[in-house]
Amino acid sequence: MFEFVSALPKSELHVHLVGSASADTVLELARRHPQLGVPTDRDTLYAFYEFTDFAHFIEVYIKVNRLVTTGADITALVDGLAGDLARNNVRYAEVTVTPMAHLLVGIDPAELAEALTTGRALARGRHGVELAWVFDIAGSLGYEHGIATAEWVLAHRPEGTVGFGLGGNEVGVPRARYRDPFLMARDAGLHLVPHAGETTGPETIWSALRDLHAERIGHGTSAVRDPELLAHLAGEGVPVEVCPSSNIRTRAVRSLPEHPLPRLLDAGVPVALATDDPGMFHTDLNSEFLLCHRHFGLGRSELADLARAGVRAAFCSAELKSRLLAEIDAVERGEVSRRLS
Repeated sequence: MFEFVSALPKSELHVHLVGSASADTVLELARRHPQLGVPTDRDTLYAFYEFTDFAHFIEVYIKVNRLVTTGADITALVDGLAGDLARNNVRYAEVTVTPMAHLLVGIDPAELAEALTTGRALARGRHGVELAWVFDIAGSLGYEHGIATAEWVLAHRPEGTVGFGLGGNEVGVPRARYRDPFLMARDAGLHLVPHAGETTGPETIWSALRDLHAERIGHGTSAVRDPELLAHLAGEGVPVEVCPSSNIRTRAVRSLPEHPLPRLLDAGVPVALATDDPGMFHTDLNSEFLLCHRHFGLGRSELADLARAGVRAAFCSAELKSRLLAEIDAVERGEVSRRLS
């Protein structure tokens, strides 16, 4: 099964740039900035990544984000992520970047855009991975920062920009608060992909659909509590980006046996399997596919269907979609194999 999963061409639609950073990258940055409180040795860093709840995860994420202080750091993160994606046979990824988080630590607005453009070129040329950008609002920063995020995106719009999102805490952060910046993004032709229903109930997902015109839902795991919502997502073909290891590590879901992914699939909801913050959760996309096999009983055809769903939910070109779907079919027929070290 490892060989089969490794051979599947994949898309990764829910991965945060800072949260993707490997332990080696974070340690290097932490040693440059020891005053910022991120551990500088490996064992302590791994302990640092043991989260007590979602709020604690956000606290840790913010501390790691503060280590990223230059455009060169941004490019290094993109390059490292692309290498990790390539090792998982990910051909296309939509990477979530939170512009205000980087601008607030002092990175120049134009420098941020240039660093992402440079990193994207490295990803294609050095690793053979096509990257696209989803720029998101950190919800807890408030409405004005939401507007500022949209303004930065519209002013700079790095090559590969496809989407606009909303992340961070959901509790106390109503989706409707950010209707205006989402309308700005929609009017500019961007796809709308807010997080919803990760740590709150189905009502947050309904709000993302109705108030923010969401085309995909980040996480969306609480949809299983509302049969009407499940029917709506399935009937309208609205994909949810599901990140099982993330949900367990942040305590958004208490255990794998309780994880909603099988119920989402049984309801016919399109599921794009993803990693969220693989550097912090000690995972990668191959591991998430294997988790679905080992814990949820998905066989080869079901795993191939998951890979297809991720490709179909992507905002890449029709040509790339067609090519990846054909390659998935070939792997499922046993015509292609690939062993990764």
